Amino acid sequence: MLPSTTVVSNLPWVEKYRPSELDELVAHEQVVKTLTKFIENRTLPHLLFYGPPGTGKTTTVLAAARKMYHPSKMSSMVLELNASDERGIDVVRNTIVNFAQTKGLQAFASASDKDGVPFKLVILDEADAMTKDAQNALRRVIEKYTDNVRFCIICNYLASIIPAIQSRCTRFRFAPLDQSLIVPRLDFIVKSEGIQMTPDGREALLRVSKGDMRTVINTLQSTAMSFEMVSESTVYQCIGQPTPAEMKKVVTILLNQTAKTCMNKIKKSLFENGYALQDVITHLHDLAFSMDIPDSAMSAIIVGLGEVEENLSTGCSNETQLAAVVAAFFEAKSLCVKEMKKAGAEAMEH
Repeated sequence: MLPSTTVVSNLPWVEKYRPSELDELVAHEQVVKTLTKFIENRTLPHLLFYGPPGTGKTTTVLAAARKMYHPSKMSSMVLELNASDERGIDVVRNTIVNFAQTKGLQAFASASDKDGVPFKLVILDEADAMTKDAQNALRRVIEKYTDNVRFCIICNYLASIIPAIQSRCTRFRFAPLDQSLIVPRLDFIVKSEGIQMTPDGREALLRVSKGDMRTVINTLQSTAMSFEMVSESTVYQCIGQPTPAEMKKVVTILLNQTAKTCMNKIKKSLFENGYALQDVITHLHDLAFSMDIPDSAMSAIIVGLGEVEENLSTGCSNETQLAAVVAAFFEAKSLCVKEMKKAGAEAMEH
């Protein structure tokens, strides 16, 4: 079931097409089934959702809240905090404790109302940004007010949540979305908005998203607003990254030209188009694994690219680091030659 399009049209598409019911979610069937069972039995435990961005963690808990509470009581029964903005110990001691101490009207009504739930819900989004002191304060609050409140803690990295909180919650992992799950929602939005999209444009959107539904929808909207046609070239142009065809040309240059020619041609084809060396390295890393070269040569390329990425993160210049990328490929070429000579000598001996 796909969401209705009768929503305010000036919303960003990522909000306009955000599922509002558990039934509308396109992935994580087991998580949805388990949550639905918890809600129906009114036995919802404390929850810990973790996984990469854009995989439906916040959407899922908000849909669950809508299933538990009447729309008119959502504001009094649900406290939603973004922990990246409010992450100190004062928020736990004041905002959360004050909310947890008071019983909601629905808690009193639930004894006679079969659809009601006898507890409030606190949603802590991006909780991996909370300080360790705040997390330690939170674990006691979770334990103390369990009769009255349930917590849903959302984070990208499970390791950033202290073990004491992890042990108090039921954990659900949200994996990157499979392309087969993204395509139906993508096609629905394209049809609803009347967008012209080519097959290679769809593939490009899926490729750059890496399982992130939010990235797919935001990139689609940006490209559709900027160009008449959503194609591979317009998608990559919109996000400011080189296309696969451009990157294949770069690899061909690196493997076949002199060092000076490599520097000049890559600077002209990439830097003059405004591409960041960081993005170029990411694409080169992916392409390296598709090259038919000896392991020693591939290792030289991967190590070289890793060192360049580290240097870029500390503020080194793009031009100097481009020279290091070229050097990594030249080292790989010399290793390839050595391997070929070694293989030839062994063949001669036999």
